Amino acid sequence: MSTAAADVARIQPLVCTSGSAAAVVFTLLDAPATTGCRFAYHGDFDGPGIALANRVVRRYEARPCCMSTADYERLAARSQTEGIRQLALNNQPISADWDPDLAPAMTAIGVALHEEATLDLLVDDLSRQT
Repeated sequence: MSTAAADVARIQPLVCTSGSAAAVVFTLLDAPATTGCRFAYHGDFDGPGIALANRVVRRYEARPCCMSTADYERLAARSQTEGIRQLALNNQPISADWDPDLAPAMTAIGVALHEEATLDLLVDDLSRQT
């Protein structure tokens, strides 16, 4: 993500992390949050990813980015159409604070989607932001 984002002309800061957010990530984000910085957040469409997104949304009042039920359904269909190896959703989906229809859709489709599956959508979103 960070390499693709670097190619997009943008002014706003972007934080890319890997894996589950540790204390160091929240410490990093706490500082700008205290100055009124607003966050958009994107993570994986799987149980741990939604749990982390809930945590970030709650803690920073972050705006979920490309994480709606429609985004999930479109990406799951596209990955199947394009022959991208689909990962089974191995855990019970967690209810998303921002979209009550997301967990039922994830249960019905049963596919985990990681950020790499949404890269083009995220880069498009970044290029529209000013």
